[in-house]
Amino acid sequence: MGFAEELRNGCAADWDAAVNHEFVDRLLDGTLPDGALRHYLVQDYQFCDAFTALLGQAVASAPSLPSRLVFARVLGAFASDENTYFQDTFDELAVPEAERSAPTLSAATRAFDGLMRSALDTRSYPDVLAVLLVAEWLYGDWAARAGEPENWPAQAKHAEWIRLHNNTDYNAWVRWLREEFDAVEPPDKESRQCVAATFAEAVRLERAFFDSAVAGGHGNLL
Repeated sequence: MGFAEELRNGCAADWDAAVNHEFVDRLLDGTLPDGALRHYLVQDYQFCDAFTALLGQAVASAPSLPSRLVFARVLGAFASDENTYFQDTFDELAVPEAERSAPTLSAATRAFDGLMRSALDTRSYPDVLAVLLVAEWLYGDWAARAGEPENWPAQAKHAEWIRLHNNTDYNAWVRWLREEFDAVEPPDKESRQCVAATFAEAVRLERAFFDSAVAGGHGNLL
C-alpha cells in the first residue's frame, strides 16, 4: 500500500461522506437547485488564487524538470478550461461581478483557503502535494460516480463541472499525483505525521465545504 492510499484509508469516513454527499447526489442527477450551485461555485471560485499559488509552488519545489513540466501544464489548463466554466456559469446564474470577486466567505471556505496558504508557506513539496492530491483525487472520485457521459445530467452547468473532473487527462493527472506523493513520502516519523495531518485536515474540510454548500442553499436541497 502506498503512502497516498494509507492516508486516504485513515480518513475514510470523511472521504466517503464527501464523495457520496447529498450535494454531489443532486449535482449528478441534475436536480441541484440553482441557489445551491450558485453558492457553491461562488465560494469555490475563491480558492482559485491559493490553488494557483500551490501549483506554482509545486513547480518551484518539484525535484526534477519532468515533474515541474507536469505542474506547469496543469497550471495552464486550470487557467483556461476551469476559469471559463466559472465565468460562463456565473453569467448564466446572473452572479454580479462583486459577488464573483469579493463575496462573504463561509467558515468552510476561510478554513480551506487557510489550509492551502499554510501548506504554501511551508515550501515543503510533500505538504503542497498533500493538499493538491486531496483536492484533485477526492473530486475525481465523486465525479467518477457519474459514469459514462450519456448518463450525465442534461444541463451544461452540471455536466461541464462533472466533465472537468471526469476525463482521461484529469484521471491521468490524479494517478500521477498519487505516484508522485508516494515517491516523496518523508522518511522520518515527525515529517510523515505532519504531512498526514495536512492530508486529513484537507479531507475534513472538503466534507465541510459540501456541508456548507447545502447550508448556503438555505439548509436543504429540496
